[in-house]
Amino acid sequence: MDSGRRALTSRAREIIIKNIFAFFAFLSVLFLGLIVLFLFREGLPLFKEINPVQFLFGSSWYPTYNPPEYGIWPLIVGSVIVTALSCLIAVPFGLCCAVYISEIAPARIKEILKSVIELLAGLPSVVLGFFGMVILGPWMQETFDLPTGLNIVNASIMLAVMAIPTISSISEDALYAVPRDFKEASYALGATRYETILRVSIPAALSGISTAVILGMSRAIGETMVVLMVAGGSAAVPRGIFDSVRPMPASIAAEMGEAPFGGGHYHALFATGIVLLLITLLFNLIADRISRRFKEEGSGTL
Repeated sequence: MDSGRRALTSRAREIIIKNIFAFFAFLSVLFLGLIVLFLFREGLPLFKEINPVQFLFGSSWYPTYNPPEYGIWPLIVGSVIVTALSCLIAVPFGLCCAVYISEIAPARIKEILKSVIELLAGLPSVVLGFFGMVILGPWMQETFDLPTGLNIVNASIMLAVMAIPTISSISEDALYAVPRDFKEASYALGATRYETILRVSIPAALSGISTAVILGMSRAIGETMVVLMVAGGSAAVPRGIFDSVRPMPASIAAEMGEAPFGGGHYHALFATGIVLLLITLLFNLIADRISRRFKEEGSGTL
């Protein structure tokens, strides 16, 4: 009798917990759907005034002109260049940190480095932006004799600093999850530690590493405060890596407070948000496909 009651009570608890999780999952999907719906509702009216092709590939962003010009191609180019350059910096550093912490570092050094990386991940973006604007910018301007230190390289370095903890932490977890049997089999065949890391551990953890890179790049392309403070704010297609740019998130943040509600400028900023959303979604879909491919290849190898 008591065992039957306990079984019923346990079953009831499982149902309640399951429903609670389902409820919060539904709320997450609902909130995301409402945000996307609001974004499209406020951004699509712009295309009654301007052709979508002209909006995407126009080379001039002058929303206060008469007539206004809403070409976001320079903003798209700025976002892509800053994100790509930051990833070229962050991915090698983050992966090397993960490999050292997971495979090489002694236990005491490992704990110290993990704490430092977690602390770096907790730095507010405005602090990094302030550092880039006050310290790194003037140093670059003086050292390289530049017109301004607020440029693509400055923004990319700051975004890389933000992305390194994400890439390093998730990549370390992926490397730690590699079965120990793989490494022992490699050592048994006469491979050195570094050969095992390069030919066994990293290939086996590629799925998790690719996920880490995805999340790091997603944070970089959607970051607002850092690029607003250190990218320079020039809405023009750059000719070099030391030119100033204005990525899409920075443009939205800088101009939304000045755009008249319901006007063309207001709708253009929301339309820019739609483009940013679609670019991020496309990137995540491609990266998810790559991640699944690595998993399938890993399963086939096993």
